[in-house]
Amino acid sequence: MAVSLSNVSYSATFTSSASKTTVSRPSLSPHSIKVPTFSPLIVKPLNSSFTPHGARAITIAPHATSTPSSIPSDTSTTTFHGLCYVVGDNIDTDQIIPAEYLTLVPSNPDEYEKLGSYALIGLPSSYATRFIEPNETKTKYSIVIGGANFGCGSSREHAPVALGAAGAKAVVAESYARIFFRNSVATGEVYPLESEVRICEECRTGDVVTIELGENHLINHTTGKEYKLKPIGDAGPVIEAGGIFAYARKTGMIPSQSK
Repeated sequence: MAVSLSNVSYSATFTSSASKTTVSRPSLSPHSIKVPTFSPLIVKPLNSSFTPHGARAITIAPHATSTPSSIPSDTSTTTFHGLCYVVGDNIDTDQIIPAEYLTLVPSNPDEYEKLGSYALIGLPSSYATRFIEPNETKTKYSIVIGGANFGCGSSREHAPVALGAAGAKAVVAESYARIFFRNSVATGEVYPLESEVRICEECRTGDVVTIELGENHLINHTTGKEYKLKPIGDAGPVIEAGGIFAYARKTGMIPSQSK
């Protein structure tokens, strides 16, 4: 608190000598210090006529969504028919396409075809029948049937691209490595379909099979057996469109490429 010292009598006497310095302190009288007084704080109530600033109405517009007519047709009529190539469990991406071929650029048509010629070349010698015959660039097996954890290993997109470039249309496996499944959908190269039973133990390489996506089943015409498949769901239209970017352009999510 500030105090008024205007009426304080203050005097000092300094005596200096070679040996010491004496300072005489002033005498302060309590009556000479004036302490200011303050009036009590009065708080006035708000005026009842007070009105706040006018509120601004905010309209939230939802993001534009694609209409049903703009979404690609479903896969209910999609059918694949041909010879199947059967592999076992844990087929990894090094077996699907070895790392030495990853320098090939799929966007280059010539290199895309060459990439397909190396599909499943990493399988061990225990697979007597090769997925692609020597000196060929395309396979005669349009459907690959596998066991559990198909596509495990590295996250290379070249794996599903190599299968698609070779001429495969679908893979039917008991289960997939998540990254292979996602890459298959994103690239639109092959349909990664899941079986409810281990079809790989009941089919043989060279069997004639048909996949009907609308019915979610696989027919082995060689043995006469039918197998239930799990629905592909929302991934179907994305693959049918040719991959995630093609799907986005087709549905208007991103602008179409200028021609």
